[in-house]
Amino acid sequence: MKTRFRALFSGFQSATLGLLLLASSSSLAQNRAIEPSNVSGLPFSQGVVAGNTLYVAGQEGTDEKGKLVPGGITAETKAALQNIEKTVKAAGFEMKDIVSVTVYLADVKEFGDMNTVYKSIMPDPKPARATIQAAGLVNNARIEISAIAVKQK
Repeated sequence: MKTRFRALFSGFQSATLGLLLLASSSSLAQNRAIEPSNVSGLPFSQGVVAGNTLYVAGQEGTDEKGKLVPGGITAETKAALQNIEKTVKAAGFEMKDIVSVTVYLADVKEFGDMNTVYKSIMPDPKPARATIQAAGLVNNARIEISAIAVKQK
């Protein structure tokens, strides 16, 4: 009886391990980098698709050449959201698929101006969002925005 139980348990362990390895290798195979432009040159992807989820790296308000757009928080917010949209579309997603956004502001006093632009661009229903003031942003940007999108099956 003990030998039979050990054989059965050992078979169960092997099957479980095999399923776990298969699941982890298939989910790893699904990850793909999204690079809508070659401007960055930095060691990260602009977006990564894992299964039906897209993770968009923090986007600043930069133009096609990677330079901050002039015009302060309003112009930078619009450009940052446009950069997110480029990544979203390059991944085969839509802006309405965005479920979560994190906004990093250099100065929280610019929240109102950022929010006006944000409301005009982001589709309804608006995604969940966190907004914080950061001590400093790369390139002396006024804003950086990251997002997560989920494609419904």
